[in-house]
Amino acid sequence: MEETSERSVTVTRESEGVYVATNAAGASLTFGHNAPEAFSSVELLLVAIAGCSGTDVDMMTSRRAEPTKFEITSRADKVSGDGGNILRNIRVTFDLEFPEGDDGDKARARVAPALKSAHEKTCTVSRTVEQGVPVELREAS
Repeated sequence: MEETSERSVTVTRESEGVYVATNAAGASLTFGHNAPEAFSSVELLLVAIAGCSGTDVDMMTSRRAEPTKFEITSRADKVSGDGGNILRNIRVTFDLEFPEGDDGDKARARVAPALKSAHEKTCTVSRTVEQGVPVELREAS
């Protein structure tokens, strides 16, 4: 059985190439190609992929032991051509360390299953990208 719950953000233009995204909770984030020291839209997609899968991995491993290092790098090749711009070869690398001892060993043992679960089931962002879900752009009526 499927459950559906809508998610949304509102993006407001501050100036040319500078935008503010606001979510339902009121949190906001400035981004854009003319926003100094801010993320680009493409970088935000990479953040979303790393953040979504990272949250899943964190939840599954940190109950066993608090990580001493938890770093995720999300990379992709931006390809521009006649077919339009697209990202290819999206890679997410987890650099995780846990303390020595039984609890650290239990956390390390959970990393591979957590990555598998995030990839195959729980990470909404990367799963949506991989499924190639259609995006509709439309004008408000």
